[in-house]
Amino acid sequence: MARKLKTYQTSLGFFDLAIAAPSMKAALEAWGADSNLFHQGAANETDDPDVIAATMAKPGVVLRRPVGSDGPFSEHAELPTNLGDGKPAKAARKSKGSKAKKPSSRPVDKAAERKAALDYEREERRRELERAREETARQKERERRQQAVDKAQAAFDKAEQEHAKRAASIQAEVEAIERRSQAEETRWDKEKARLEASLRRARG
Repeated sequence: MARKLKTYQTSLGFFDLAIAAPSMKAALEAWGADSNLFHQGAANETDDPDVIAATMAKPGVVLRRPVGSDGPFSEHAELPTNLGDGKPAKAARKSKGSKAKKPSSRPVDKAAERKAALDYEREERRRELERAREETARQKERERRQQAVDKAQAAFDKAEQEHAKRAASIQAEVEAIERRSQAEETRWDKEKARLEASLRRARG
């Protein structure tokens, strides 16, 4: 059974945010908040009938408006134009906050509530599918990068082994030449001694 939705509101960065969700936890997840804004007093459930109507028309969708303004919430809001006027924005937010606490005089429409809850679940499934698609794409990219790394590593290892083989072969040749050189020196020393002795006898 679809859970009843409530409308939650907060301010993050340059925007006021609102969403129709079944719980504070769901609202925080949709906002992408990394801390509990409700415990910090930075978010609350709102009774503002205009905000509720806007969020119930698009349950599960994060709606925005420029921070501190009284304008309507929408999916794509413009940046606030009064960023330099901190006091008016704060005053506007305060007046809006006091207005939001007034209970709604609209009659409860059970059919609309059920439809909003079902719409929310559809939006939640859409978001989950989108997250799954993004995770699949990220996984494929990780695998592609890993394959490229493995290929480069294999080429490096092969080249390193080839180098080690060639270096060992050259070293063996150097050692063989060194042995031949030493053998030649030994042979020459003996030959030289014999010839010198022969030369001395001839002179003698």
